[in-house]
Amino acid sequence: MSTESTTFSILALFRMGGVFMWPLLFFSIAAVAIALDRIVYLLYHNLRVDDLKTAVEDFIRRGDMAGARDYLSALTKRRMGARILLTLVNRSNLSEHRMEKAVETEALACISSLESGFNFLTALGSISPLTGFLGTVSGMIGAFKSIAEATEVNAQIVANGIYEALITTVFGLIIAIIAMIAHSLFSHVVDKFAADVERVCSELITNIAVEESRKPGETPEPEAAETGGQRRSRAAESI
Repeated sequence: MSTESTTFSILALFRMGGVFMWPLLFFSIAAVAIALDRIVYLLYHNLRVDDLKTAVEDFIRRGDMAGARDYLSALTKRRMGARILLTLVNRSNLSEHRMEKAVETEALACISSLESGFNFLTALGSISPLTGFLGTVSGMIGAFKSIAEATEVNAQIVANGIYEALITTVFGLIIAIIAMIAHSLFSHVVDKFAADVERVCSELITNIAVEESRKPGETPEPEAAETGGQRRSRAAESI
């Protein structure tokens, strides 16, 4: 039993895989490092935005945009959503179109920082199996060379050669699977954040526009009606 476990240890397989195991080792370390970096980064930056929306809506209803600005400014270090909503609050005096453009620019910058390293995971998911296949082809060439030079060909010679050649393919596929799973999970998290931000910003822009439209319409109508009544009264007196 101990002999088999030694034979099938990772180190033994690494040695049997040949020179192509070294780039695969580098790819595996890179994939794990990038995945851990993204996990820590996404966990550090709280991506929830609904609680921010509720708080900012309350400030908007009270007409306290300065309070909303102070509230969001205190959260920008760890909240990506706070950075985006702060841009919205700072541009609340602009038109809806210009507010949307400013928010879109900030959101793209935040999402780009969240997606940093995703392209490397995709590349590793593609390069690793190709490197494994290359190692397999190289190993098969060596195996058939040994078969051609052998005076007596038996099943053991063929099996050992193919067995060693396929090791790089296995390692390459394992690395690719890990990289692609990590990429898919991280992309799902970022896509959900982007959708939430788009929804929240759209609702807040509408709320700001509604509150702004109420301000100039609160007093002019009674004043206009009173002025018109006074004019009619003066016209009647003059007749």
